[in-house]
Amino acid sequence: MKHLDEYRDAILARKLVEEIHGLVTKPWVLMEVCGGQTHSIVKYGLDRLLPEEVELVHGPGCPVCVTSLEMIDKAHAIASRPNVIFCSFGDMLRVPGSDADLLLLKSRGADIRVVYSPIDCLRIARENPDKQVVFFAIGFETTAPANAMSVWQAKRQGIANFSVLVSHVLVPPAMAAILESPENRVQGFLGPGHVCTVMGYEEYEPISARYHVPIVITGFEPLDLLQGTLMALRQLEEGRADVENQYPRVVRREGNSAALGMVREVFEIGDRKWRGVGSIPESGYRLREAFRDFDAERIFEVAEIDTSESGLCISGEILRGVKKPHQCPAFGKRCTPEHPLGATMVSAEGACAAYHAYGRHLDADQEPAIADT
Repeated sequence: MKHLDEYRDAILARKLVEEIHGLVTKPWVLMEVCGGQTHSIVKYGLDRLLPEEVELVHGPGCPVCVTSLEMIDKAHAIASRPNVIFCSFGDMLRVPGSDADLLLLKSRGADIRVVYSPIDCLRIARENPDKQVVFFAIGFETTAPANAMSVWQAKRQGIANFSVLVSHVLVPPAMAAILESPENRVQGFLGPGHVCTVMGYEEYEPISARYHVPIVITGFEPLDLLQGTLMALRQLEEGRADVENQYPRVVRREGNSAALGMVREVFEIGDRKWRGVGSIPESGYRLREAFRDFDAERIFEVAEIDTSESGLCISGEILRGVKKPHQCPAFGKRCTPEHPLGATMVSAEGACAAYHAYGRHLDADQEPAIADT
């Protein structure tokens, strides 16, 4: 495919791998932040092409995976009500809560609908004036502009039977929390390209300076990831810690001003719980007071729901980069895509789903290869 194959060129990939091998003189641990990057790394076997001194660990870069169990249960409580049409992106339907998932609730009669944009919910609300239409607004900064726009439009159009259950999380505070953890081994980051398309990367510069870690904003194709890895390793070998942009074809330092303006008008920053990680101060968005009439937590009075995680799932350790999916005793056995114990096995961007989809549970010693596509 034009404009895609050029970023999957096997010859160029091997040249980058050779350069990495010639550069590295000591052990280094890098974390890719985005779940889309994790899937590309595992799909193309990029981690197996690197020198044995270089380890890639997988961060909390899947928005489905880090949506707290408490928030999932709040969604279930709202979706189960008879006067509610509950709307969500499809990847949330099979994420397990304490007792069920949205797909099971749908089979029991709940009106749960998959949408491709939160703006679709405004049409549904207009068509069903006797129902409360709720959108499950999850995601990193990437999806925040569209979700903010849906609330802004609802207020502008006077659509009173629409609300959002907000569970937005922010990447930089999570990176700082990882670096401050006693368990931390991460020495550099491959930064989230899609998030930075919206936000830019100015806010990563204080993190790099404070913790003295290189952060390379990186794309999602094999050549992007190998070049980003090379750039991060070069900084580490030279003793530097800067924010660099490997993804300039998409990302600018200042981000997208129109998208940022909409987000900042509708949302404000607050504390947020992350699944498997816990509460991180000022790591999420919540609706501003001017838009409180569209806050589903307030409307349906579910703020007090509290939960506890299953002891069988180690997704929290996986999301913090402490362990990898194949190190979980349940991986590929008691926990599979058909019968998941945690969100990291359900989500299309989850690390466990990536390992399972590309056979890491079948042959851990499989030889690496760059796929010619």
